[in-house]
Amino acid sequence: MKDDWISEALALWHGLGGFAMTAVRVTLIALVAWIVVKVLHRTIRLFRQRLTARTDDREAVKRAETLGRVFRYIVSVVVTLVASMVILSELGISVAPILGAAGVVGLAVGFGAQTLVKDYFSGFFILLENQIRQGDVVQLGDHSGVVEQVTLRFVQLRDYAGNVHFIPNGSISVVTNMTFGYANAVMDIGVAYREDVDQVMALMHEVAQQMRRDDTYGPRILGDLEMAGVDQWADSAVVIRCRLRCVPIEQWSVRREYLRRLKKAFDEAGIEIPYPHLTIYAGQAKDGSAPAFPVQARVLGTAQR
Repeated sequence: MKDDWISEALALWHGLGGFAMTAVRVTLIALVAWIVVKVLHRTIRLFRQRLTARTDDREAVKRAETLGRVFRYIVSVVVTLVASMVILSELGISVAPILGAAGVVGLAVGFGAQTLVKDYFSGFFILLENQIRQGDVVQLGDHSGVVEQVTLRFVQLRDYAGNVHFIPNGSISVVTNMTFGYANAVMDIGVAYREDVDQVMALMHEVAQQMRRDDTYGPRILGDLEMAGVDQWADSAVVIRCRLRCVPIEQWSVRREYLRRLKKAFDEAGIEIPYPHLTIYAGQAKDGSAPAFPVQARVLGTAQR
């Protein structure tokens, strides 16, 4: 009887010891996986910082930041999957049947998850072709804003109102990148028909030159004012089109400042920025005569004709 009790105690002790060793190994595997992820993340970050420190090209910096985020994501997924399989093996769970079942299930799910697969493939080519980078201002379908995050699955945009849009990569058919390489601040300036167009265009050039000499706005402008000329004869104004080539994402601030300064210059030069005009036609008789058009004016509450 005593020998049986001792045998059971020893078996229990060995069982607890085996469980403890398994728990220690599982903990070590998880710890090593965590350390590997942190080290690889730091390595990717340091490599990106070295690359960006050697160049002044903003486009290259944006692309490096975007690819760095994607590589860190891939590293996290791969290391987690490998660590999970090793832990399952330590727990005595055979990985081969799970992988086989996962392959069959994955095949079945693949037919039902074509949109998800499409998202990943589209995201891969968007990153490969450098269409979108973190920090760009883009328009994707009906949504536009600053790119906060680009992954293989989706693009995260934040618009001017602060709303965040998550757009699956598979649904992106057209990418309009408004901050790729350079940008143009396009202005349509309307002046009255009585104004001298040549004088107006000369004043527009002068205001642009003043901005180029400015310490704040000068570095944002990449070239002289490009004058397209008279673009249209509108109902109430002659519209003159021009543009300034700017540093990416600065076209809106340059455009607003240019319009502010041009308004002040027009006021000083006496150039009219017209209001919409309305012409009232009272009709005409067959002999060419026009009927009288009655006008009534009220002065201090009394009616006069």
